[in-house]
Amino acid sequence: MVYSTDPSTRAKVFGIAASKDVAQTLVSRLLMQTVFGVVEQQGRRALLPDAIISAILDQLSVRIIYEPLECRKVAIGDELTQNIMAKEMEKAHCIIVGSTVTALCAEKEKAKDMCNVNMNMDIDAVPAKHLSFSGVLMTSNTVMANWSSDMWQSVVNRAIRMLASGPFASHFFSAFATVS
Repeated sequence: MVYSTDPSTRAKVFGIAASKDVAQTLVSRLLMQTVFGVVEQQGRRALLPDAIISAILDQLSVRIIYEPLECRKVAIGDELTQNIMAKEMEKAHCIIVGSTVTALCAEKEKAKDMCNVNMNMDIDAVPAKHLSFSGVLMTSNTVMANWSSDMWQSVVNRAIRMLASGPFASHFFSAFATVS
C-alpha cells in the first residue's frame, strides 16, 4: 500500500491512500479480517455456536507493523517512456506499472539529470521496508492462549493462503510466518 498527500497524484492512481495512517489502517484491517476469518472458520469446523465464535473473536487482537511507501509523484502509462527530470526527482517519485509500484526514481543526490524506466537510468528498487509487514496476535481467551505453536502456525499459514488468493493476490508475491 502506498500513499500520497498530493491530490493530483491520488487522482492518477486508483486506490492510493491519502495518508500514511490511512495506508497503515487499510493494511492492518485487511490482515486482521483475514486472521479473524481463519479463526471463525476453525470455530465453525468445531461446530461452535455463533455466540461462542463471536466471544472468541472479541478476545483476539492483531497488531501490524508496516511502513507504507510515500509516492509524492508517480509515473504511469505513457509517462513511463518519458524522462523524469531532476527537479521532479527531489520528490518521492514512484514508477507504477499496472497498479503496482515497481521502482523509484533514484534520489537526486545519486542520480544524474533524469530517470528513465525504458533505459533503466537512475532507477532504484522499492526499499525492502515497504515490501513486508510483521504482526503480533494476542488473545485473552484462555483456551486459545494455550494453543500449541503448531496450532497457531496453522492459523497463520491459512491466513497467508487466503491473502495470496484474495483481492490483493497480484500484489502478494510471497509470505512466511513464524510463531514464537
